[in-house]
Amino acid sequence: MSTTTTASKGEFKPALWTPGDWNALFGFGTNILVNMLVLTGLLRFVLKMPDSLVFGRILPALGLMMCLSTFYYAWLAYRLAQKTGRNDVCALPSGVSVPHMFIVTFVIMLPITLKTGDPIKGWSAGLVWVFFQSFILMIGGFIAPYIRRITPRAALLGTLAGVSVTFISMRPALEMYMTPQIGLVCFAIIMASWFGGVKYPKAIPAGLVAIAAGMLIAWGSNLFGLGLGGLSVKGLGDAFSNFGFSVPLPAFGQVFSGFEFLGIILVTAIPFGIYDLVEAMDNVESAEAAGDEYPTTRVLTADGVVSLIGCLMGNPFINAVYIGHPGWKAMGGRIGYSAATGIMVVVLSWFGIISVLLALVPVVAISPILLYIGMLIGAQAFQTTPVKHAPAIVLALTPHLAAWAKLQIDTMLAATLSAAQAVGGLAADKAGAVKAAAIAALPQQGVLYHGLDVMGGGSILTGLVLGAIGVFVIERDFVKASAFALAGAVLTYFGFMHGEAVGIGGGLGVTPAVALAYVLVAAVFFALAKLGTSSLPVSQPETPLAAPAE
Repeated sequence: MSTTTTASKGEFKPALWTPGDWNALFGFGTNILVNMLVLTGLLRFVLKMPDSLVFGRILPALGLMMCLSTFYYAWLAYRLAQKTGRNDVCALPSGVSVPHMFIVTFVIMLPITLKTGDPIKGWSAGLVWVFFQSFILMIGGFIAPYIRRITPRAALLGTLAGVSVTFISMRPALEMYMTPQIGLVCFAIIMASWFGGVKYPKAIPAGLVAIAAGMLIAWGSNLFGLGLGGLSVKGLGDAFSNFGFSVPLPAFGQVFSGFEFLGIILVTAIPFGIYDLVEAMDNVESAEAAGDEYPTTRVLTADGVVSLIGCLMGNPFINAVYIGHPGWKAMGGRIGYSAATGIMVVVLSWFGIISVLLALVPVVAISPILLYIGMLIGAQAFQTTPVKHAPAIVLALTPHLAAWAKLQIDTMLAATLSAAQAVGGLAADKAGAVKAAAIAALPQQGVLYHGLDVMGGGSILTGLVLGAIGVFVIERDFVKASAFALAGAVLTYFGFMHGEAVGIGGGLGVTPAVALAYVLVAAVFFALAKLGTSSLPVSQPETPLAAPAE
């Protein structure tokens, strides 16, 4: 316990930089750099956005947001150190929310880009998504504790696991096997360290080792004419065309033009805004357990404000307090590492250096990092919840599997029709009829497209509601199971679940049959609750496929 008096605390001048800040800067800075490379790769290679937009508008706005965030948390740490008279206060780590980076890309921007054929519209939709997320964060400090109390952790993490398994893990896993000479080697390096605990020489981060190995294989393969990873001297030279100075510019017009996709956006913005609240609270509690008590309301407000500023300047990615404060503190990080990271991000993003780094690093070397993140998020749902809730987590996964499968079918159909038109085999006015006929024929091939469409609509909320119902049934709390089923009916009626867009359809809801079914489920559970759980017999679960006794 500190023996510093109150008077001396007021005069205490915390050190802005300590030797330990170098360790934290290298570790945390590398983490941020990898995230920026991944993010830029998503924009360029998944969303096919033009380099002028990526390097001239989005990355400068991203740099501004992250700089404001890291400087704010450095200042908050300085104030805490000054208030307590302690010199061991560590700033909260922050940056682009990694799970949301993939969610806004694959769930919002990519589907809208594919639907409209215009990546600019996808960008606008991403800006609107962050716009609403920002306000949810700013006002969420008042409702987050209540949401957290009524929703089981298995439901919150289960629906997030569904996103991680489908929209985060699958694409990088497929990319790894398309170039296995790089992908699998880099994956082995990451697995050995992050799951196996292997330490590399001089404590070099595993992500950096994997990227370096990927670069070595990719550039080395060029000597033998193999061209693994798609890198070339010409590509490196072209990357320098993006090297220059770009400052963030207001993007108000793009933000408000994206409101045409509001129905689709709200379906994910609301539940993930709620998840952000819970995640931020968890990370603040983690910091407090490590000895640094930060005000939750200020943290949530700061995340919302800097995200809103970034959004209005053209950044479609939200800011978040990162998990891992105790680790950076144990490494020696204090105040300076946070501010220094902000300066690094501005240099990388405003001067176009990221473009050069991407021309040096094969994208497939980054894919294992994405797969690891997906694995970690998916596993967390099972590792941090009671074992008996595992079936509820699997139930929460299923809507995301349906949504992912439907996206694959839709993308394939769109590509097939475009190709048929390009070679002159299909008249433009017949494309709609051909698509409808193809979808109608799918059930005969065993593909229940309509089921995928209905179950996968609003998969984030659907997974959360189904997961919560599953948990409360397992716990035999039928009143709460009934309440969540009724909530599912309301959400379905207005199109937040099992519908393509928010609305009330023809007056009977977007998918009235499903909404009615949820009402009936709620009635069944309520009736069971009225019977009294103590009077209901409890059967012992059988062990499936048990070996016969000898």
